[in-house]
Amino acid sequence: MRARRCADGNLGDNQGVVAVVEFLSAFTLFLMILTAFMSLAQLELGSNNPKTDLIDRAAVEGLERLTDGEGWFVPVVDETRDYANATSNWHQVSPESLYSGYLQPGIVSDGILDYNRITALSNVSIEGMASGLGLDSDMQLRLLIKVESSNNISREGMTIFEGGSDRNTASISSYSSRTFTDADEVISVSLEVHDGGSPPKMLRITEFSPRPANNGPEWIEVQNQNGFALSLYGWSFERTGTTGSMSFLYTEGVVPGGGIVLFSGDPLVQERGNASIVYDLGYNGFLGIGSIDGLSDSSGRLKLLFAEKGRSSGSEVCSVEWNPSMQLLLNNTIIWNGGLPYKQTSWNVSSTPTPGQV
Repeated sequence: MRARRCADGNLGDNQGVVAVVEFLSAFTLFLMILTAFMSLAQLELGSNNPKTDLIDRAAVEGLERLTDGEGWFVPVVDETRDYANATSNWHQVSPESLYSGYLQPGIVSDGILDYNRITALSNVSIEGMASGLGLDSDMQLRLLIKVESSNNISREGMTIFEGGSDRNTASISSYSSRTFTDADEVISVSLEVHDGGSPPKMLRITEFSPRPANNGPEWIEVQNQNGFALSLYGWSFERTGTTGSMSFLYTEGVVPGGGIVLFSGDPLVQERGNASIVYDLGYNGFLGIGSIDGLSDSSGRLKLLFAEKGRSSGSEVCSVEWNPSMQLLLNNTIIWNGGLPYKQTSWNVSSTPTPGQV
């Protein structure tokens, strides 16, 4: 009888162990299924959205490239990278060369912000900046450099550089920032990356002269209202009036960020003010000089248009009409008052021409 009781006891213990093992196995399997489900649910809800992660990483890595060194530039000659003439002094290169070459911008020298390089950011196109910081072609950026604090109260909050595209059409955006101490100031460098569309086209006609005095040339003043440079490729003028109709398309040239350019009937005698360059639009008759009219004296219309690559026609960016009711006198100009550049109410007559000064 004693031996029988021991055998029955061992059998009961074995069944208990089996039950515990089966329970733990089932519980472990349940946890694995639950973990997998939660991971999938989290991915669907967007906390680990691959696109968000990609843009987050682009913002962080882009800011690192911009603020970890001086950067570099490789010119292009006959569609070939000229590594022999590559340089870290990209800030001394012309906007046209920067636009056609390969650039990785950097704004830090010996661990401190280099203001010469920051100033030169206005010579870099938005496309060149995005490419140089390693962003994908479907990403856009906005860069802001400002004074956060200073012993000089008047400099607090001052914007040192701002440029890029707004995120108002973007569904995903990421932001990365870094601060630097420079003497008695704290400077922040902030890079925003988003999946917005095309870079903004911020060229605007700001003033033009259809009736110049003293046999001078007709001229059109255009400003780039973005902090980054814009290529003239795809931009065109169109005029109509008593002198007929004509259009002219640009395929080269670069307007620096915040810069002003003049288009003149005769660049040799054109007063240029602060314009960075004067383009000739007299050789083809688009603009006149002296008694030769390109823009009509009494009534006409002038447009600035932009066409993306591959498109046959451009979209209207600026448009202005003038007629006898405006009483446009000799040496009067038509100047933009800051309103919507395609609205007639956004243009005023000025008796004081200011070419190259906005």
